[in-house]
Amino acid sequence: MLKSFESVAHQLKFKSKPYSIDNLAFKFHYRATFIILLVCVVLVTSRQYIGEHIRCMTGGSPTIPEHVINTFCFFTTTFTIVRHLNESMLERGNIPHPGIGPVHEDDEKKFHAYYQWVPFVLFGQAIMFYLPHFVWRTWEKGRIKMLVYGLQMTSLSWHINCQNDVQITSTHTLLTRKTIANRVSIIKIEFLRHLRIHRWWAPRLVFCEILCFANLILQIHFVNVFLNGQFLRLGIDFIQGNFEGPMDPLDVVFPKVTKCHFYKYGASGSIQKHDALCVMALNVMNEKIYTFLWFWFIILLVVTLISFIWRFLTWILHSRSTKFNGFVFSMACPGRLHPMDMGVIKKALIFSDWLFLYYIAKNLDPPVFRELLSSLVAELRADRDEVYIEDSDEESEDVELRRPNEDDIEKSMMMHQIENENIDTVDYAEKSTKLA
Repeated sequence: MLKSFESVAHQLKFKSKPYSIDNLAFKFHYRATFIILLVCVVLVTSRQYIGEHIRCMTGGSPTIPEHVINTFCFFTTTFTIVRHLNESMLERGNIPHPGIGPVHEDDEKKFHAYYQWVPFVLFGQAIMFYLPHFVWRTWEKGRIKMLVYGLQMTSLSWHINCQNDVQITSTHTLLTRKTIANRVSIIKIEFLRHLRIHRWWAPRLVFCEILCFANLILQIHFVNVFLNGQFLRLGIDFIQGNFEGPMDPLDVVFPKVTKCHFYKYGASGSIQKHDALCVMALNVMNEKIYTFLWFWFIILLVVTLISFIWRFLTWILHSRSTKFNGFVFSMACPGRLHPMDMGVIKKALIFSDWLFLYYIAKNLDPPVFRELLSSLVAELRADRDEVYIEDSDEESEDVELRRPNEDDIEKSMMMHQIENENIDTVDYAEKSTKLA
């Protein structure tokens, strides 16, 4: 049994990555849903749980080999009769199985051809749910990883004063405080250097989140079309259905027994029609897979909508509320942060820079981030003061550049000459008085 899951075993190892570049709702799409769909593919394609996917019989006709009719009915469409999907007739014994009975020319037939495409569709859906993460990872280009890699397990460094870095395992190193300080300085310099340049970081992340939502809606619509418009109410019918009788709501969508017509030439060259009755063992697995996917898609839709509401709140409140900033950064990096620091962050950063700093906080230990935040806030305060001084100098330059007209120049020159004459007269009188 375990050998069937070897192809997806490496995906089922839920190891915490050393860095994070997205939120929980995003992981629901590209990790949880991706793994669920791959497991469904393994279950559908494995024969050790359900045996042969389809077995058909033609009334004991010796002229048609069993494997021929099985292969033909699996790769073509089987059908059920709509008027025989009647539980009361089934209880009275008028029909042997739901949808199976005598066929007349005017009977409405319900054809079933989805079962041969189920593995391919599930695998394609898994790829589609992973695609937004692949796009975002390509755009992000490992910026967060390059800045924070190796600084996630540094809490021990604040309690042990080592002179040199200690290699604990192949992936973990105990850094000294000096090394941590140097790394924090590098993060600060790189963040300030790219300030206002990361303005496309947040829009691209939000675009990929919207892409996840659009893909989810598209997949729900596609599955509904794939199952002949019966997927949207599948979970509701499952909840409201009665499974104690001979017929349950899932038998309508996933019949266990269907009919198949096989045509061949007889001995005289005339066309012979063979009415085959097929046992659809594969639908036993299909009904459980798609019923689970119905509930999972509902959960995924709710989680995605909640993440959109949260993203909208962060966009609105990140530049308006100091308490909100303190709450968000405290969740990302547990510990109390100074309100003055949050006030500077609120005023100095646009949303893209703010979100970039938030993901840096998510990937750092609390002591390291608090050290980074204090030095970063000091630089941002200095930059704001310099901007204020430069603005003041520009205003003074504007005042100096207001050139007076010619009359004003002549008046100012005359006043200046008169003042000089008065000063010379006063100085000459004072000197004469002192000599006398």
